[in-house]
Amino acid sequence: MAENKKSSGEKFLIQGTILAIAGIITKIIGAVYRIPMLNIMGLQGQGYYDIAFQVYSIALLMSSYSLPLAVSKLVSGRIAKGQRRNAQRVFKAAMMFALIVGTLIMVIVFCGAGFIAEHIMGAKVSSYALKVLAPGLLIVAVMGVLRGYFQGCGTMIPTAISQVLEQILNAVISVAGAALLLDYGKEIAKKQGNELLGPAYSAAGGTLGTVVGALTGLLFLALCYYLSRKVIRKQLKRDRTRHVESYRTVFKVLLLTIAPVILSTAVYNVGNVIDSAMFNNIMSAQGHLEEECVELLGKLGQYYTLFNVPLAVANALGSSMIPSLVRAYENRERRALYNRIYMAVRYTMLIAIPSAFGFFFVGEPIMNFIWPSIDNSMQAMMFKIGAISLVFYSLSTITNGVLQGVNRMMKPVKNATISLILHVVSLFIMLVFFKWGIYAVIVSKIVFSLVMCVLNAHDIWEAIGYRQERQKTFVIPALAALVMSVVVYVVNLLFEIFVGGRMGILIALIAAIITYAICLLKFGGLTEDEILEMPKGATLLTIFKKLHLINDKFY
Repeated sequence: MAENKKSSGEKFLIQGTILAIAGIITKIIGAVYRIPMLNIMGLQGQGYYDIAFQVYSIALLMSSYSLPLAVSKLVSGRIAKGQRRNAQRVFKAAMMFALIVGTLIMVIVFCGAGFIAEHIMGAKVSSYALKVLAPGLLIVAVMGVLRGYFQGCGTMIPTAISQVLEQILNAVISVAGAALLLDYGKEIAKKQGNELLGPAYSAAGGTLGTVVGALTGLLFLALCYYLSRKVIRKQLKRDRTRHVESYRTVFKVLLLTIAPVILSTAVYNVGNVIDSAMFNNIMSAQGHLEEECVELLGKLGQYYTLFNVPLAVANALGSSMIPSLVRAYENRERRALYNRIYMAVRYTMLIAIPSAFGFFFVGEPIMNFIWPSIDNSMQAMMFKIGAISLVFYSLSTITNGVLQGVNRMMKPVKNATISLILHVVSLFIMLVFFKWGIYAVIVSKIVFSLVMCVLNAHDIWEAIGYRQERQKTFVIPALAALVMSVVVYVVNLLFEIFVGGRMGILIALIAAIITYAICLLKFGGLTEDEILEMPKGATLLTIFKKLHLINDKFY
């Protein structure tokens, strides 16, 4: 029995690691390709690009954003009970839902792009990028069902590979599209006497990669499903489920599962739209020009590009955790349930905490290395102010997954709504009375994410009586990250003084990773059992012991 639990825990970590690695790879690719894309379209083009994506994100969650999680949850729950036929019915019902709703939202966004861009977002020419993005809503909806199905069956590999393929195509097409349409937009700008059309058309070209990349990911997942048909048929033949759910029942359960996820995710994403709309309108009322506001939002987009890289770990672990949480909860295995939560939060914090320290201490050198042709002083200040919110956002993402996994679906909705209200109030005060400009958006995000963490932790305690251990989860990683920050700062400074150039930050980051790993182990941040549960844990443990990095006095 103990061996089975250990195997289950190892499988959970391996699947989570696969998805996390894919998430990090896609975020890195995303950060890398946005370097030439930003250089092509400029900060104004980046601003229009980000505005279009904020609207697209809202439309996406209405059509499909919640589908992978909901399908994963419902499929894994039925498979845990041996109900393969009912799991297949969930898949078919979700696919019908995706096709209908995806098509409807796609048409609404395409036809209403002009109105949304001008009258809601205050950036009229961002409508070009929004129209290009519209077909992606249907594509991603169908793709989301396939990803959720495979995740519910316990494998993250199709999702992981499709994410990487999607992002590679996205990168290539986005850069090419931004360059080609920039020249076209400049010609039109000369004819119409509107210099903003160049960046706007370039932003539209940049969004083309999103649609092509999504289509590539969908085709790969469809191929995986096609190749799995024989296995699925055998599983269905062996299924002896007496009660086969009607499609009416499945649709009802699907909607009841999707609705809370849509609402909680909507609050997360609508916050970005509200931020941009409030910022543009309030700054305009204070006498700032549209091009100035859009440029500041472009700088905010740079900040989010790097901010989202470590956050991908939390999203990946949250997604991979849902099926195992559902099984443990359905089977009333409290110990396994606690273990899953503990591991997910622990490993997320092992990434989020040092990332936050790194952004605070060396955010500007990192930005200068990636975007050398841009003055990154303002973006660096954003990192100093907002670094702590990376920890809060990562933690709130994981705890959202916990609440959804233990059938407290409406709790994240309630918590996100309360957090959003406080976020909007604080943003209004900081923009209107304090006049903090773009920094007000960063500070208000800290308010949102912190309140979410506190409320989620309270609801998890009420639901299952679980509280996260603090020393190994937060204190030791923070101490290790503090030592790491001193090392990375000193190494980068010495390189700048004696060598010069931008390459010092790469050497400093390598030194930082090594320092953090050594400090984490020497401070007792990982036990032998926890190391063994990692992928290739036995090999890692042997290496750590040979290097005398495991300190027995902590166990």
